[in-house]
Amino acid sequence: MINPPSIPKAPGCYLFKDSSGKIIYIGKAKNLKKRTASYFQKKQLDPKTDVMVSKIDSVDFIVTDTEVEALILENALVKKHKPKYNIDLKDAKNYAYIQVTDEDFPRLLIARRKTGKGKFFGPFTSGQERDYILSFLKKTFKIRTCRRMRKKPCLRQHIDLCLAPCAGGVSIDEYAENINKIKLILGGKIKQLLDSLNLEMQKHSENLNFEQAMEIKKQVNALELLCERQNIDRRKKYNEDIINYLIRDGRVYLILFNIYAGLLKNKNEFSFNYTPDFLEEFIIRYYSENENEIPREIILPEEIDSSIISFLQKRKGRKIKVTIPVRGGKKQLLELVIKNIEVSFFSDTEKLEELKNKLHLKETPDVIECFDISHLSGTATVGSMVRFRNAKPDKSNYRRFKIKTVEGIDDVLAIAEVVRRRYARLKNENQKFPDLIIIDGGRGQLNSALSELKKLDLKIPVISIAKKFEEIYVPALKYPLKLDRKEKALKFIREIRDESHRFAVKYNRLLRKKELLK
Repeated sequence: MINPPSIPKAPGCYLFKDSSGKIIYIGKAKNLKKRTASYFQKKQLDPKTDVMVSKIDSVDFIVTDTEVEALILENALVKKHKPKYNIDLKDAKNYAYIQVTDEDFPRLLIARRKTGKGKFFGPFTSGQERDYILSFLKKTFKIRTCRRMRKKPCLRQHIDLCLAPCAGGVSIDEYAENINKIKLILGGKIKQLLDSLNLEMQKHSENLNFEQAMEIKKQVNALELLCERQNIDRRKKYNEDIINYLIRDGRVYLILFNIYAGLLKNKNEFSFNYTPDFLEEFIIRYYSENENEIPREIILPEEIDSSIISFLQKRKGRKIKVTIPVRGGKKQLLELVIKNIEVSFFSDTEKLEELKNKLHLKETPDVIECFDISHLSGTATVGSMVRFRNAKPDKSNYRRFKIKTVEGIDDVLAIAEVVRRRYARLKNENQKFPDLIIIDGGRGQLNSALSELKKLDLKIPVISIAKKFEEIYVPALKYPLKLDRKEKALKFIREIRDESHRFAVKYNRLLRKKELLK
């Protein structure tokens, strides 16, 4: 276990490891000895931290000269090791790029990260603006959208939205000319492209090639409209970021607003497990991954350590102002963020209440877990579990299962296995159980799940939904419960069931693909 005297009273990073030597959490501290000791002296920890502490077998540390150096080191270590208990921003609605693929006839795609082949442009801080530009480029230059080119043109060619490279409607060189134009636009060289197009249009007119001249004229008109639109945005200078959050049931719900010269331009939503230093860790992680977007002013609901401000200034190369307003317009902006959090994350209260009433539940089902089984004629049998929290998918807590104890086609026994594995683990780790379990299937699958929960001595509300007539099976009712298809409760159950089915099928296909490769 940990030997406190061996840990120095110096700034640096601490690394918690489990019994196998794997790093499970990385943190930074002004005083390493004091910070690490605090985890083992507190009597009441939040559930996630409590579980993490129970798994700590040893601690390693790296001493730095200053807190700022510790922050930089922490960020690098988290990126490298991806510890289980550090917050994960991978599901965030974040900035995206436009990717020009590396193909003979390239496509335009949205990319969340600059990975893979091709050329990337961005990031675009406004999703709406990015989607507009993407649609504009595809239509104006008639770029293909199909993943695989078939040998005959599709509807897009017939309505004059694609050059139909699949059917030989355009050569590689001609198509590449349009791609080069797109790269100029995405690179901000619209004026240069306009000058070139006007000259090209004039030559076609002089040579009496009026059809080609008209095509270029359409491109010029479209580009002039785009230029006007972008000039409006270009006059707005980047100004501030507003960050606020709510904590509910051990999770943080956080929204970040990008404000340009007093005008809201973009909104980013995040949800992750609570940790004591979540706000500081979030700021470090977010601005490390979006270094070019560090603003001149960040408005926060509470004070942060001065070393973090120094860290941001070092990354940006200029002074950063952090404001914690108590009144006035900036305080109103923080309150506006809270209102948006309520709408974005908790607006489905009515849907949950209706589900509670229709199923006669004692408590509102804030956390719902749903199971499904997928196989191909009894092979590559897998199970899926999706979790919805506050009526929204909680993707970081999705789970998938490779069925180990069932041979052939037997969904009833497969459901028993995944339910047993899931809740035996939660019970052993003293983790919180869901408020409702949904099983994809009929009475047989429902009884199978109930039997496993009874063996584990757990009392969790369980229902199942049968696909054919969308009937709801409830343990206490002899006959299935039939809900109106227009009711929010049934629509919500179906939404969860469909997500579980999608997740199961995806895993099944992955396993079959691996088998084929073998």
